[in-house]
Amino acid sequence: MGPMNFFIYKGRCSKDFGVYISGDQTFNAPERDMESIEIPGKNGNLTISRNRFKNISISYTAFIRRNFRVNSNGMKKWLLNGDGYSRLEDTYHPEFYRMAQFIGPVSFDMHFLNRAGEMTLTFDCKPQRWRKDGETPIPLSEHNSLYNELFPALPLIKVNGTAAGNLYVGSYTVEIKELDGYIMIDCESQNAYKDTLNKNNTILTKAFPVLQPGENTISWDGGISDIEITPRWWTI
Repeated sequence: MGPMNFFIYKGRCSKDFGVYISGDQTFNAPERDMESIEIPGKNGNLTISRNRFKNISISYTAFIRRNFRVNSNGMKKWLLNGDGYSRLEDTYHPEFYRMAQFIGPVSFDMHFLNRAGEMTLTFDCKPQRWRKDGETPIPLSEHNSLYNELFPALPLIKVNGTAAGNLYVGSYTVEIKELDGYIMIDCESQNAYKDTLNKNNTILTKAFPVLQPGENTISWDGGISDIEITPRWWTI
């Protein structure tokens, strides 16, 4: 028998509760969000993309084979305590993580005189599979480029410097009107900040930068000295 697989959720490992998994249902992809319109007098439907993916259900066939009573009680408290999305990882896809929430239920198929049980644990997941290496800031001390082999990514950019300047990411330009030390530009939340201070009034841009698929040239001018870019690579 090979090594048993497990998952990590809310910072806790399923092994802590004697829970091991089969991940045969973790390789699925989400559904595109499309609107289908029927037009009188025309054959077929018109489809309009909403430019997004829908949430996806990820299920693990899981089992507890030892200390069932204690482990099952601990597992239920762990999975069902709290609301909102949390990080979900598993040993089938060690280079990725998802943002997921467990809603339940937990239903056991009991074995061996009620000393072991199997169940299906289903998580409601956001569609992205985030690549772990996309969480690491990439320092750039000179003009360079980043290649994106996946989907359009919304990076977090730390801009260092002592005076105003312009940041160029592909076809995007961010004018930084004030710069004293550094500024963080979060392209996902579309905010600029320094520590706890909102700095949206110190930047000007038509659109926050996106790392498009392919090559993305990155440069700057003025009082900007260097940058750190956390790319947030993802796929489905």
